[in-house]
Amino acid sequence: MSIMEYNGGAVIAMTGKNCVAIASDTRFGIQNQTLACDLPKVYKMSDKTWLGLTGLTTDAQTLYNRFRFRLNLFKLRENREMDPKTFANLVSTVLYERRFGPYFVEPVIAGLSGPDNEPFICATDLIGAPLLAKDCVVAGTCSEALYGMCESLYKENMNPDELFETISQALLSAVSRDAFSGWGAVVHIITPEGTTSREIKGRMD
Repeated sequence: MSIMEYNGGAVIAMTGKNCVAIASDTRFGIQNQTLACDLPKVYKMSDKTWLGLTGLTTDAQTLYNRFRFRLNLFKLRENREMDPKTFANLVSTVLYERRFGPYFVEPVIAGLSGPDNEPFICATDLIGAPLLAKDCVVAGTCSEALYGMCESLYKENMNPDELFETISQALLSAVSRDAFSGWGAVVHIITPEGTTSREIKGRMD
């Protein structure tokens, strides 16, 4: 078994019309043993930037603290919030610094960029190679199923309600086919007016 699958998990980000969504499952386990079902893998970095971290949970928590530290320094120095595109470059740089002994995580970044609130999503691998997309990005132990569901359900220019339905159905359908993720989910819809977070019940068998 790959160390990336040791704790399981799934994260997905998807764009809409002037909005973006990021969602994760809530399972925490060690291989096939489920220990808890209240561990979301998505973190709020600023009002318009959210970060999802799948992979080894200990590395994910360490990286979150490092990113929070860097963001706080940036805010003190620049007196403004970091743009999601800039934050994606920061994530890539921090991971690439440790490429010979990497953090075993796959980050997903979602947010609204610039004064026009342009939807932005990005995913990287464990050494920071970025994947930029206009529709959706995924990470986790059921990424193949997530890609399949996204290709089936995604359509352009969705409003926040349609985006919530689409990302929820894609995530729940994908994690139902994976033993290492699921047990509930949490979805965040980011709009220029603010962020709406909703918890979703999933299969727990």
